[in-house]
Amino acid sequence: MASTWFPRWRVKSAMTDDGLIAPDETLPLGQTLVLGLQHAVAMFGATVLMPLLMGLDANLAVLLSGIGTLLFFFITGGRVPSYLGSSAAFVGVVIAVTGFTGQGLNTHLSVALGGIIACGALYTLIGLIVMKVGTGWIERLMPPVVTGAVVMAIGLNLAPIAVHSVSATLFDSWMAVLTVLCIGLVAVMTRGLVQRLLILVGLIVAWAFYALLTNGFGLGKPVDFSGVAHAAWFGVPHTTAPVFDLQAIVMIAPVAIILVAENLGHIKAVAAMTGRNLDAWMGRAFVGDGLATMLSGSAGGSGVTTYAENIGVMAVTRVYSTLAFVAAALIAILLGFSPKFGALIHTVPAPVIGGASIVVFGLIAVAGARIWLQNQVDLGQNGNLIMVATTLVLGAGDFALKIGSFTLGGIGTATFGAIILNAILQHRSRAPAGSAAQPHG
Repeated sequence: MASTWFPRWRVKSAMTDDGLIAPDETLPLGQTLVLGLQHAVAMFGATVLMPLLMGLDANLAVLLSGIGTLLFFFITGGRVPSYLGSSAAFVGVVIAVTGFTGQGLNTHLSVALGGIIACGALYTLIGLIVMKVGTGWIERLMPPVVTGAVVMAIGLNLAPIAVHSVSATLFDSWMAVLTVLCIGLVAVMTRGLVQRLLILVGLIVAWAFYALLTNGFGLGKPVDFSGVAHAAWFGVPHTTAPVFDLQAIVMIAPVAIILVAENLGHIKAVAAMTGRNLDAWMGRAFVGDGLATMLSGSAGGSGVTTYAENIGVMAVTRVYSTLAFVAAALIAILLGFSPKFGALIHTVPAPVIGGASIVVFGLIAVAGARIWLQNQVDLGQNGNLIMVATTLVLGAGDFALKIGSFTLGGIGTATFGAIILNAILQHRSRAPAGSAAQPHG
């Protein structure tokens, strides 16, 4: 560990021979601010979309993401380059706990907030343990085959919610299809930063089509911009107090397992790109993320996580300076204090949000498969095969278990089921690859 809490950032006016700016290096102030703006844009799509899917105030979520990133920066001593934004892992459990229908603000948000705080507390505890004993026990408890299965189960669990949200009218359904098409075309026909923001850009394009068809041709509910016109440029977002309910806590707290696996993977990816071993800061990173999640939940925001989008920006720019994330956080905080910005977000039509959610939930499921591919998980081994098969059905079918006075929902049963089954089956004899029985079509 370093002798000082923060590094002494060395200013570089030009790139090094290998074109890399390390975490403890920085560009001049102007360039740092520009990079901060790019990181703010990169996190923006998911950090806004995820709260909308859960019925949270997206304005508040952006504000809290900035504050959480500054907290993470302080806890890690400015040595781990990461932005903390709204986590998709919370969407399914928050909707399940609150019964949110996908329209407007979530009127039962308080109950979910208590669970988010509990998740952050568990995450923080894991971080403290990691600071003492390292990450080896996490990698044994949650190997890639487990984390991949759980992530995929979360995406599949959300699928019925996305489809139901765009099924109210025929026009809503077709607008959802158009939104999916817009996002897909942006994904394959653009390059650079626009392609990295494919969800946000595709959503904006679909939003424009929706406004043309409704406000212009009267085919559906028109977009109402009056709220934007009357909203103030600066103001304090409305906060919500948490309520602690045992059933909600039991359903939401296990999301900490996903956050741990996600953060672990992200930090190892950054370490590989920078050529620096960040294992010594892993525990602090977990604690910082956990405390940021508790802070966010206490005010009415979503749980947060490190963002792969911002890792992508670092990979492209080869600038890993942690001060760029301070700039990004300050920009997010400024946006969070703008009610006009929040009013603009709330003009996004529900069918467009629903269409985007279909893509996002699908991407979550595919991310699980990506974990398997990147780690060369062998699904030909019977232990892996049985664990994965069971986990996916538990999640997709929303299998619930009653335990005393509370009910463990599909995501909870899938998560715990994956960990327990893996622990039981991993020491058993496994058949050679390809010997597992094939399902009949």
